[in-house]
Amino acid sequence: MSQLQQLKSSSSELDLDRPNIEDYLLSGSISERRHDQIQLRGLIDISPSLTEAAGAIVDDSFTRCFKSNPPEPWNWNVYLFPLWCCGVVFRYLVLFPGRVLVLVVGWIVFLSAFIPVHFLLKGHDRLRMKLQRSLVELICCFFVASWTGVVKYHGPRPSMRPKQVFVANHTSMIDFVILEQMTAFAVIMQKHPGWVGLLQSTILESVGCIWFNRTEAKDREIVARKLRAHVQDEDNNPLLIFPEGTCVNNQYTVMFKKGAFELDCVVCPVAIKYNKIFVDAFWNSKKQSFTMHLLQLMTSWAVVCDVWYLEPQTKKPEETAIEFAERVRDIIAVRAGLKKVPWDGYLKYTRPSPKHRELKQRSFAERVLGRLEEK
Repeated sequence: MSQLQQLKSSSSELDLDRPNIEDYLLSGSISERRHDQIQLRGLIDISPSLTEAAGAIVDDSFTRCFKSNPPEPWNWNVYLFPLWCCGVVFRYLVLFPGRVLVLVVGWIVFLSAFIPVHFLLKGHDRLRMKLQRSLVELICCFFVASWTGVVKYHGPRPSMRPKQVFVANHTSMIDFVILEQMTAFAVIMQKHPGWVGLLQSTILESVGCIWFNRTEAKDREIVARKLRAHVQDEDNNPLLIFPEGTCVNNQYTVMFKKGAFELDCVVCPVAIKYNKIFVDAFWNSKKQSFTMHLLQLMTSWAVVCDVWYLEPQTKKPEETAIEFAERVRDIIAVRAGLKKVPWDGYLKYTRPSPKHRELKQRSFAERVLGRLEEK
């Protein structure tokens, strides 16, 4: 008697669940079946959608690209903890004030030279551009010194030539500073608010940098025209683009935007790899302001980094811009030891569309109900 009641109870539960599934389908598309014929094995056999969903939870390769993995603690016992405390005191009370002083002195030297050059040499454009280029390289050197940057450069130093563009993987805004201290690049960068935006609109524009706002659709056409004009002029600074379009955690590389590869010019790959022995240089802009990111770098022991200037690449006759971008991404990923993932980095700033979600729901419901019809 108790077993019969359990069967009736399970049948009534299925009756309650069934209308929720059928809501995703057209009326009349499913014929009535006896619920006692439904077996758990039949539901488990509907595996593609379930496997896809479980795989997305267990192995989310997109989210991994934008996560900063915390370092493993080494001060876990009574012998190491006092040493760790001494290190904290030394970094915050000795190194940090000294680094702030270095940065302040750097800004005083830079501004005392940049302001006269910028305003008093307006009739001598070539001389002004040359001096401004050297001064921007100088302030970037002070920034790297304020992190105790240990940067090793491999390959020939970039030169000023027409019809060439440099592309690099992107981990943080400090990528630009590390590259800029060697060569005054004109960079393509997202416009930022606050003091960073002030620097962009005043100092960095003096070396030909181009800004965009990813929320403005019309900015794409304007930036594309500026890019084509920039690479044609041999007097302009070398053009630097981060084609991923967003900061990735230096373990993966996401899809490259094709804009840099449609300029009909030589593409020079640059691979950047940070060593996490002292600090993780990845900037998660959603969780941390750039000011806090700089404080994190300035209170660490050092920023260790390798930069490779790789062999220039030209587009093959049969290649599309997307194929060319993927080939260059392969070269950078191999040299920097990064894992390639087939994701668009701009998905970091968007949410899945309702249409895509509804299509997935409808597909899953049709699989379930199709299996139930077979029983």
